[in-house]
Amino acid sequence: MTDVHTPAIRSKNMQAVRNRNTKPELLVRKLLYSRGFRFRLNVKTLPAKPDIVFPKYRAIILVNGCFWHGHDCLVFKWPKTRTEFWKEKITGNQQRDKRNLRDLQADGWRVLTLWECALKGRYKLPLDVIADLIENWLLVGGETSIEIQGSF
Repeated sequence: MTDVHTPAIRSKNMQAVRNRNTKPELLVRKLLYSRGFRFRLNVKTLPAKPDIVFPKYRAIILVNGCFWHGHDCLVFKWPKTRTEFWKEKITGNQQRDKRNLRDLQADGWRVLTLWECALKGRYKLPLDVIADLIENWLLVGGETSIEIQGSF
């Protein structure tokens, strides 16, 4: 199937896709702020410009979209058109994610990856459960890298 938009219109549409201040990010930030946590956003000096940074706890939260990061969940589906392009794009994103995670951990940061499927859709987790998991991880410490995803 051919694209119904001209290349210029398609480019404009793709530029409108947000990479920060997404609805899932805003939801998580609101939850954490209401629990008294203070944080910095999109710190450019760190690899990946992490979504939420807690300098006090030496911790970072990455809020990842299941599609853009190729999460192995029921929400993610490979596109049926331009499959080569999308495989290359998403695989590149996954490789960059691994590299950024390795670099952040090498610098002494703890990293929590919160997947979009945990926040919305049929398999989402209750918001208070997500907030409790994050709060416990921040305050107790321990794990250098964890993920929160929807329940399947």
